[in-house]
Formats: sequence, structure tokens, C-alpha cells
Amino acid sequence: MFSVVRLFSLFSVFALLTGCATPPPKDQSNVCNIFRENPDWYEDAIDMQQDWGTPIHVAMAFIKQESSFRHDARPPKDYILGFIPWGRVSSAYGYAQAQDPAWSDYQKATRNGGSRTDFGDALQFVGWYTSETNRQLGVSKWDAYNQYLAYHEGRGGFKRGSYKGKPTLMKISRKVEQQAKNYGWQLKQCKAELDDNRSWWSF
Repeated sequence: MFSVVRLFSLFSVFALLTGCATPPPKDQSNVCNIFRENPDWYEDAIDMQQDWGTPIHVAMAFIKQESSFRHDARPPKDYILGFIPWGRVSSAYGYAQAQDPAWSDYQKATRNGGSRTDFGDALQFVGWYTSETNRQLGVSKWDAYNQYLAYHEGRGGFKRGSYKGKPTLMKISRKVEQQAKNYGWQLKQCKAELDDNRSWWSF
């Protein structure tokens, strides 16, 4: 009897924990629908923009490309001889696919513990990284194309032009740029609505 009760308790805890994970938005092509489905994310996005000056539509385009809004996203596994699993291609993890060294730098710079699986923390990371790219390299925070190249290659790699030998990456960066433009246009159409709802919830 005890074992059955214990098993039920463990199952309940597991269900509670898995229930806390926010599922990916149903319509990822429309930032208005993303924020309608997840009002807390709009609050997180407003905070990020106020803290770092990175436009919401740019940061959201990064998250979409990096993880498709999956909190536990990871890069594919690496294999030896084509079939023996050998870890992951990189340490990238979470909504922003932040790698261990970059996440550690972010934590030290901001004194923010945070979690890569928390949407607000991941968005803050993107805001911090793009802000630092602007400060160190002069790339506009509104320039989704070059900001994404620096995000993917690292600032050192971007400065060396490592992306120039990677046509697929440059194509993906153009995709991110277009997604940011789409999100920016959409956000203009629904910002008043989102702000009204935000005021209502605050009240």
C-alpha cells in the first residue's frame, strides 16, 4: 500500500513539474498571436527592451530561429563513426540556445542567476548580447542580419568575417532579418491592444 501511495505522489509531482513548462506557441509566424497566447511573454519583452534597448521584434526573431520557442531545445547529438552517440554538437541550450561560456559571461556581467529554460531570462540574454555587440562592434540593435551573424559566430568570429565562408548561415541570417521585419510590422498593428490588456492585468 505504501509503495502505491508513494508512486502516486511521485507521479503527481512529475505531472506538476512538466505542467509548468510553457508549450511552444501555436502560431509562431505572428508575434501578436504569440503574445496573446502568452501575455507574460509580452511583459518579459517590454522589460528586455527597456533594460537593453534591443527591439522586441528582433529579439523574438532570434528566439524563433534558435529554438522555435521550445524551452528545452538542444542542438543535435554528435556521433563517432556515424552511429556512436558522443555528446552534443555544442553546449547551446534553452530558448536562446545560449552556450555555456556565453551564459556564464552574461551571469557575471549582470549578476543574474537565471535559467536558460525561462523565457524571460533567455530574452534578457538576447538583449544583453545584442547590446554588447552594439557597444563593442558598433552593430545597430535594429540590424537583425548582422546582429544574428555576431550572435551565431561570436563577436570575435564576426569581426574576423568567419561568416563569409558560410553561405548557409548568411541565408539563415536573412531569414531572421525578414522574420524580424514581419514581427515588427505585426507588432505595430497590435501594440495598442497588448498595452491595453497589460494595463488591465496590472489593474
